[in-house]
Amino acid sequence: MQADKNNLPAQSLNIELTEEIAEGDYANFAIIGHSPHEFVFDFVRVLPNMGKGKVKSRIIMHPQQAKMLLHALRENIRLYEQSFGTIKDETQQ
Repeated sequence: MQADKNNLPAQSLNIELTEEIAEGDYANFAIIGHSPHEFVFDFVRVLPNMGKGKVKSRIIMHPQQAKMLLHALRENIRLYEQSFGTIKDETQQ
C-alpha cells in the first residue's frame, strides 16, 4: 500500500473491466468542450476521404479530474518517449 503526500494510507480501488469495454474503440480525432462544471471529451473515428466522422465515445469529467488526466497523460507520454523515442508533433509543422 502506498501513502500520499500527507502520509495517509492509499485506499484500494477495485476496477472492473468488462470484455466489451476491454475490446476498446479506435478514435483518431477528439473534440473537447467545457462548461463551468464539466469537461466533455468526444472521441471520434474519422475515415479517410469520407468527410464525416462518428463519435465512438463521450467522457464527461469534473474539471479537477480533467486536470488530473492532463498530468497523467503528460507523465505517460514522457515515459513512452523515454522508452520508444520522441513522438512526432504534427501540430508544430
